Amino acid sequence: MSGTPRVLLRMTAPARDVFDVPYHDFGPEAEPPAAALVAGIHGNELNGIFVLARLASFLKRIAAGERAGARLAARVLLIPAVNVLGVNLRRRRWPFDGTDINRMFPGYAAGETTQRIASALLERTSDAAHRIDLHSSNLDFEELPQARLYDATDDARRAARWLGLPAIVELRGNPTFTTTLGHAWRQLPGVSIVVQAGQAGALQSPHCERLFRALLGYLVRIGAITGLALPPQPDEERHVFGPRQAFPLFSDHAGWFVPRMEVGRWLRGGETLGFVYDGFDGELRAEVRAPVAGLLTGIRRSPLLYQGDLLARLHTATEHGEVADTFLHGHGQ
Repeated sequence: MSGTPRVLLRMTAPARDVFDVPYHDFGPEAEPPAAALVAGIHGNELNGIFVLARLASFLKRIAAGERAGARLAARVLLIPAVNVLGVNLRRRRWPFDGTDINRMFPGYAAGETTQRIASALLERTSDAAHRIDLHSSNLDFEELPQARLYDATDDARRAARWLGLPAIVELRGNPTFTTTLGHAWRQLPGVSIVVQAGQAGALQSPHCERLFRALLGYLVRIGAITGLALPPQPDEERHVFGPRQAFPLFSDHAGWFVPRMEVGRWLRGGETLGFVYDGFDGELRAEVRAPVAGLLTGIRRSPLLYQGDLLARLHTATEHGEVADTFLHGHGQ
């Protein structure tokens, strides 16, 4: 009931002590989990890891009776850092063999280390009614906090709104992503959501605060927490976008990219997003303008730029031509 850390999987290494993948288990243990929240499948995606660690502390206080009137009415699993060694070394992939845990599902209990991690994680979370997988983008790109639904069901659409994030992005299933946790979850009963927020390699505090409020509000909405009065959410519109409402913008030049916009802004067509400068003599090569009006849901933060790199992603109010699926999915997943 108290959320004492449990062990998802214990592993050995050639020249060090055994190490564990720990998790928190809150609420009545005799029933299946109402929610399973997972982060840190990639070791350098720090926002989700930090948010779930904070949430664990908050739920622990509720379980201890330190939040007057609030109680845990259903079971909640929190797995803040699946890739524990990657977190310690600030690496996206599993450090020993360079494999991506989020390309190992459904896993194999008798297989290689990352296959065993994937298998244990899927088994532990499979009976949860609500499942959320938290990601950031890569080291180069920042994403507006958003719920991502693949081959969305009506139940998933409804639940995604409960998060209160500024964008819900619906995408088609893609063969590239059939070995991810999100795909494995979607084969099971219940609701599964992927949340994308921020940039890998660092914390973006405003995104973390928004994610914390979103997840706490979600647990209240599904009845896992009762008696908790939440502060009012900022007055902000929520938008739902389909696959044909995404518009990726690529660079025609190499050099230095200096952005001048923050994610979450609605832009007019032709509005300036940033500038590209020559990498040798510093001359201005291009002024990058929004080709369409839309919500800025992602922007490049790494200044070093190759021709053809993704500079920004906008989501538009109306549909337009088809865009290759590979440009629509989150770079962190």
